[in-house]
Amino acid sequence: MIPIVSLTLFLPLLGALVLVALPGISARGAHVVGLVFAGLAFVGSVVMWAREVPSGTGFSQVEEIAWIPSIGAAYRVGVDGVSLPLVLLTTILFVVSLVFSAHITDRARSYVALFLLMETASLGVFVALDAILFYVFFEVTLVGMYFIIADWGYGERRRASLTFFLYTLLGSLPLLLAILGLYLGSDPGTFDMREYIASPPLSGLAAMLALIAMLVTFFVKTPVFPFHTWLPLAHTEAPTAGSVILAGVLLKLGTYGLVRFALQMTPDAFRAAAPVVIVFGVFSALYGAFVALAQTDLKRLVAYTSVNHMGYVVVGVGVAAAATDASVRALALDGAILQMVSHGVVTGVLFLLVGALQDRAHTREMGAFGGLLRVAPILGWGFILAAFASLGLPALAHFPAEFQIFLGTLQVYPVAVVVVLGIVVTAGLYLLAIVRTFLGGLPERWTGMKDMTAREALAIVPLLLLTVLIGVAPFLVLDVIHRTTQAMGL
Repeated sequence: MIPIVSLTLFLPLLGALVLVALPGISARGAHVVGLVFAGLAFVGSVVMWAREVPSGTGFSQVEEIAWIPSIGAAYRVGVDGVSLPLVLLTTILFVVSLVFSAHITDRARSYVALFLLMETASLGVFVALDAILFYVFFEVTLVGMYFIIADWGYGERRRASLTFFLYTLLGSLPLLLAILGLYLGSDPGTFDMREYIASPPLSGLAAMLALIAMLVTFFVKTPVFPFHTWLPLAHTEAPTAGSVILAGVLLKLGTYGLVRFALQMTPDAFRAAAPVVIVFGVFSALYGAFVALAQTDLKRLVAYTSVNHMGYVVVGVGVAAAATDASVRALALDGAILQMVSHGVVTGVLFLLVGALQDRAHTREMGAFGGLLRVAPILGWGFILAAFASLGLPALAHFPAEFQIFLGTLQVYPVAVVVVLGIVVTAGLYLLAIVRTFLGGLPERWTGMKDMTAREALAIVPLLLLTVLIGVAPFLVLDVIHRTTQAMGL
């Protein structure tokens, strides 16, 4: 059988190596190579989706090769209902990001190669079934994003890239200690994540210490208040495609880790700590919404709504850990995983739309705009649709995810449903953004602004369609997710 998981995983890296081997390639050629290999990875993810996903908590399409047998480490990859939707999301977002970036000519070969390196690293996190392999991929994602921000970002890009790199690098060290603890607790010693999930090797104080280490790492990556301080600056100074990948993919590494490591490998400790985790999630969701309300920069506004929406995911995972009823657990976890997917799509398209405005106006300040719907109606209505999705309007992507999270929360910790206030605030901030940017009088300086180009449409329209599709037919994703979550015996 064709090793489709490994092919999908390493095709982007192969594309990066091709670019390294072609130092004289033109900017156009570099973008073509990038799109070909990213497109092939997308096709691979679709093939993985089409293959049968087993019921229960088992992994499918597993591929395994001996790596460091003396310590029980191996190249192990595979997918289940938790990781597969995120694999498909990742390949989609990298394709649209490279399409949107096709106009970049400054060191295009390096730019595209770094994106392809990040794609392999990100996919590796989602498909890894060996803890050491997971950690290696988890760390490599930092390298690509550091250089993308530092070399192609805006304004304070050097400070933003260094803050991002150091903060997340130091934040990931506790995870390494937790992995070593899991290894020492297993008998015989192994780094096989399937073994950790089937029979958690730690208990009592050791499990709680490992959980705390995991929470620090994944709270930084998600990010959760007060570990979020690196995010607004990184988003503000990153190039548009970098912001799409940062929000749409890299933040999911944190919430995916909460599910895969903290929830599945230290379930008893997580159950005990669930109230604290939920408090962090609630506070983060409300904080992100209220701070976003105070922003005048469109990109910073979208960045802070990421803190808000990822807070909902943390609440959902915390409720799943605390729930004693399997159906409630699955309900909350289904919502949390679907929210990861919907956030990647909705926030990704919002960053693309803001980036398109910035390319034209060279500013993101809402006060400088007004009435843009008259001259750029496609851009304007695209932003309005994505904004309505972000505020949780029914029939759009966030609604089915957030509804399940809130319903599960109501059944386990009713008081935590105060988090729903975040939707009200988000609605207010996006309505204000729409009024200030696209409605009202049109300043004379913007009368010649061009509407969405064909290149931008190729990147933006597919995500807008996905936004509607997930909202109208969430079962297309939930069926895959639920096959795994319904059988989690936590």
